[in-house]
Amino acid sequence: MALYEHVFLARQDLSQQQVDALVENYKGVVGANGGSIGRVENWGLKSLTYRIKKNRKAYYTLMDITAPAAAIKELERQQGLSEDILRFLTVKVEKHEEGQSAMLQKREERSERGDRGFGDRPRRDGPREGRDGPREGRDGPREGRDGPRRPRDGFEGGVE
Repeated sequence: MALYEHVFLARQDLSQQQVDALVENYKGVVGANGGSIGRVENWGLKSLTYRIKKNRKAYYTLMDITAPAAAIKELERQQGLSEDILRFLTVKVEKHEEGQSAMLQKREERSERGDRGFGDRPRRDGPREGRDGPREGRDGPREGRDGPRRPRDGFEGGVE
């Protein structure tokens, strides 16, 4: 049997218990087709990069699956029909990872340090430099690579 990692995104208006019920349902689907599900990680409610079916957030869930291809095909068919599932992705792997996934390790690492993100970054003070050296902003002249800018041909810049 082949090894897979399967991630699915569930709608934001579901509760965590409903997401857990979906996982149990999909465990039954895979089991009925001769496979098994090992590790299940709930990554929680996360913001989406863009809206999917009018949702700005989704519950992310990772499952490690050991199953024949027919079981994966049936799982994906069921998830495609479900209105609660926004997206899913199945990847065939050589072996399952030991321990937690990178997503959970990153979250725990942040909570241990007490980081909130951007607050600890060093600030860059001083003038900004472009590719060709220092540039002036709105107040002074600005030159491109070919020298000072000139008006386009046939345009004087006045109102006629």
